[in-house]
Amino acid sequence: MSWSSHYRSPVTPAELLDAYDRELRVDGELAGALARRGHGPLHWAEFDHGGFVTYENLGGVQGEELDALITKTVKHYRDYSDVSSFEWKTRGHDAPADLGARLVAHGLVAEEAETVMVGPAAALLSAPPVPSGVLVRRAGEHPHTMVDLFMDVAAIMSFQVGVFGADRAVRLESTVASVRAGEQEYWIAEHDGLVVATGSLRPVPDTRFAGIWGGGVHPSWRGRGLYRALVAARAASALEQGYDLIHADCTDMSRPILERSGLVAVTTTTPYVWTRPER
Repeated sequence: MSWSSHYRSPVTPAELLDAYDRELRVDGELAGALARRGHGPLHWAEFDHGGFVTYENLGGVQGEELDALITKTVKHYRDYSDVSSFEWKTRGHDAPADLGARLVAHGLVAEEAETVMVGPAAALLSAPPVPSGVLVRRAGEHPHTMVDLFMDVAAIMSFQVGVFGADRAVRLESTVASVRAGEQEYWIAEHDGLVVATGSLRPVPDTRFAGIWGGGVHPSWRGRGLYRALVAARAASALEQGYDLIHADCTDMSRPILERSGLVAVTTTTPYVWTRPER
């Protein structure tokens, strides 16, 4: 990465939102896509886990024109792709205000809204000691024994299915390939060899941002500092790689933790999902 020494880090919520919009939308979201195509203000992409729709802004598109754009998007994925579903990612600060209602009218289903959090990675480095016997480590690495990345990722994905469900889960082989390519990292908290918490880190090339995703803790281990420990480990890794800003789409459960650590809520995001009808 190359950044001007005169670049001033964003501080206020408005500045952080501006950085998010400039650096993380479209190209920042579509890194690693198997295919992508522009259509008007939209960008249609395909990943191994399904389709994805994003945009910088809709440029005043509304009413019947917006309905036509949604219709063409559904037709594109239904008739010209093999994906079983696609996600249209919306943000709370985007116009038009009735986009969500129009997506639902075209057969998409709103999933749970999440809060977009942004802030300095350095703010996340502090965490309480983990409980005795818990080891926090990067997948594929262990301080004392040899471990296998493939087996680590398989265990993490199995854990996440148990915590989050299997909805639009990515494939194991492509996930391992992306980790080996340095496109993302997986982190584990384990006890007696069992995974008790996980999270991933995804640096966004050509930006100052890295994303923290998939933070999950087994119900019996919640409230014992593991979520914060994994956040701190991933923030430290981001800083080591030259990424000094962190972003996350978080639930109501994790938002207070990230806010206390110094991240700022800048907007919300709601996925609207189309699923191919069964034949």
